[in-house]
Amino acid sequence: MHHIQLGGTARNVKDIQAIQRMGLQFAEIPVNDPVAFSKHIHTYNQWRRASGLYYLCHGPREGDPNDLNSLKHEYLPKILAILPMMKRLRMLLLTVHLWLDARFVRMEVIDFKIDLLREIITHARDAGIIICHENLSERASDMEKACHRLPLLNITLDLGHAQLLTEVNRSLDYIDQFPEKIKHIHLHDNDGGTSHLDDLHLPPGQGIVDFRAIFKRLKQMGYHHTITLELKPHEIKDSLGKVRALLD
Repeated sequence: MHHIQLGGTARNVKDIQAIQRMGLQFAEIPVNDPVAFSKHIHTYNQWRRASGLYYLCHGPREGDPNDLNSLKHEYLPKILAILPMMKRLRMLLLTVHLWLDARFVRMEVIDFKIDLLREIITHARDAGIIICHENLSERASDMEKACHRLPLLNITLDLGHAQLLTEVNRSLDYIDQFPEKIKHIHLHDNDGGTSHLDDLHLPPGQGIVDFRAIFKRLKQMGYHHTITLELKPHEIKDSLGKVRALLD
């Protein structure tokens, strides 16, 4: 697991500077508003060159997960607007949110979202960008249809989200079922729970996620990609020793 590269969430240039000082390899930048973000591309490019970091991109939330009109006319255009900006910033991986939990999302909406993902992947492939779907409350079985229909779709495994709406963290199920699909990981902790309000994004060790068991399984599967610590910069700094111990 020594080939794994560590990065942190960067919401602004100040965060990028902090991530560089910590000796991490990359910054994952959330882009919620492509129009606003476009005004800062030159600055982000300057800091990419100056810092030696590379960037990954975290896409916007989808809004109402069952609203087809919003998905088609608001969410999809945002993603398609982000892709050329990513190319300018040499970002090669985009994490997207499209809730596919069959307990809460209608089946016809899930099929519609898979079609949206197909369109996103087609545009991303032309730009050399990998698309990763991030688990929210989905069980691994909820991802089967999308992964079967979309061979180029990959997964961002969010270890904290996998602790929500379940007694046992679902990360192990994802690792067992989709080892070849997991290209990126989000790391943060929580106390479990039954709603988005329980997605606390705590530093590892402050919640109940069994990171030791998860990292053991990741080592067994030969995971060698990227991990973003989805925390505030000072929390990343305080957590680095613990995360590196898990990697070792």
